[in-house]
Amino acid sequence: MGPVLAGVLQLLALIGALALAYIPLGNYMARVYTSDKHWRVERWIYKGIGADPDTEMRWPAYLRGVIGFSLVGVLFLYLLQRIQGVLPGSLGFSSIEPAQAFNTAASFVSNTNWQSYYGEQAMGHVVQTAGLAVQNFVSAAVGIAVAVALVRGFARSRTGELGNFWSDLVRGTIRILVPMAAVAAVVLVACGAIQNFSGIHEVGQFLGGNQQWNGGAVASQEAIKELGTNGGGYFNANSAHPFENPTPFTNLFEIFLLLVIPFALTHTFGVMVGSVKQGYAILATMATIWVGFVALMMWTEFAHHEGALRIAGGALEGKETRFGVGASSIFAVSTTLTSTGAVDSFHSSFTGFGGGITILGMQLGEIAPGGTGSGLYGILIMAIIAVFIAGLMVGRTPEYLGKKIGSREIKLAAVYILITPALVLVLTAISMALPTPPNSMLNSGAHGFSEVLYAFTSAANNNGSAFAGLNANTDWYNTMLGLAMLLGRFLPMVFVLALAGSLGEQKPVPVTAGTLRTEKPLFTGLLVGAILIIVGLTYFPALALGPLAEGLAS
Repeated sequence: MGPVLAGVLQLLALIGALALAYIPLGNYMARVYTSDKHWRVERWIYKGIGADPDTEMRWPAYLRGVIGFSLVGVLFLYLLQRIQGVLPGSLGFSSIEPAQAFNTAASFVSNTNWQSYYGEQAMGHVVQTAGLAVQNFVSAAVGIAVAVALVRGFARSRTGELGNFWSDLVRGTIRILVPMAAVAAVVLVACGAIQNFSGIHEVGQFLGGNQQWNGGAVASQEAIKELGTNGGGYFNANSAHPFENPTPFTNLFEIFLLLVIPFALTHTFGVMVGSVKQGYAILATMATIWVGFVALMMWTEFAHHEGALRIAGGALEGKETRFGVGASSIFAVSTTLTSTGAVDSFHSSFTGFGGGITILGMQLGEIAPGGTGSGLYGILIMAIIAVFIAGLMVGRTPEYLGKKIGSREIKLAAVYILITPALVLVLTAISMALPTPPNSMLNSGAHGFSEVLYAFTSAANNNGSAFAGLNANTDWYNTMLGLAMLLGRFLPMVFVLALAGSLGEQKPVPVTAGTLRTEKPLFTGLLVGAILIIVGLTYFPALALGPLAEGLAS
């Protein structure tokens, strides 16, 4: 079997598995967030934190819950790293320096999971499990909660109440993420991923020095890493490490995990707003972009005229031979079109255009299908923009799901889509203009610029993957990337929840002959076009200086 055919067959198998899970999981998540019943363990948690899960919240109160909970998470994780040296199970590792501790705390709480450290050489068992793994669960649950609040804004009328943040947070964690991650961890262990609390072992000589391996609760963290679209690896090599991702099957399984919840949430959305066809329209938009990007990535990585690459069957530099070019291409596109950031190959070693595809995937806003929750609310914002554009074309007040899109709504949506590009482009420009930050670049020219552009694109879009080559463990990058992660995560949530409150207060607008049918393929095409055009106009100059220039020169 040729490598191209193998890649296509893996893609088809992945699509089949996602299709089988789509409706059952989507229906289940809809029941989770619409049920009026509380599990006993959930009641214990509510009692422990002093929350009343039955109290409805307007958007400012919901936002205060999101920000307050996340701020406590940042402080706790920062302190845990700072005292690591005196904790049991630290494996002899010292405490993390302040700038790096801040960066890591901001990273995991914001669901970014950017790492400026070597996991197996910096973090002990306590920080990995009690700190990083816990945030992998709750940061993902926060994203789903905000998405559900926006869906309630569409589904409800004449009320600004969006549900209860604490109830949504706990249910997302206890009923969705924990059981799914437990099953996934068992599968990974059965397929060869490690799960233990062993120490550091000497395993022989390697290139003149001692080779050391340490164990850890890897399979359990790997499961929620992918399922919650987190991405932080237990080891520096991330999902290219055989302890995390040992076989071609686990590689495909991990891609399935990072896609399944974001895709299934579109069905949850359709069920909650009372029209599954609306969910299918959003799904079709996400799937069109995802499949298109995978096909384009495979073409760039397989099609070469150079002798060495042609003999190798593709651009194999930086890719695991046990996965191959096809599976690595699927993983790279899936992890950058979601907010996962896990990698089974090194994006800096992709072709110029291939590396550009990974950057562009994040710059779309990671909405195809995007992160757990963040992908759904991101694409719904883009749907509002698309409806507004359609309204301008026909001279009619835009409507979406029976709600008028007036000046307030479009302003909130417009500010939402401007925040992340502003962070990316401004911080990239400053880093290139100052005398010291460019010293962190391994490469010069277009590829070196791509390293910096990728870093801030990844941070502000809460992806967390790295282009490799950039030394991000400096005070400048630890601080600026940390701020980009926090601002890129929580500023958009302000406008999402404000928009949800505004929509919920409206009364439904009756459907007429002139209403744009947003469940039809025409709207799907309009939405895909709007996403690509808006991102293209925003980022094209920066892309032209980096991956496009490199690709055209090769």
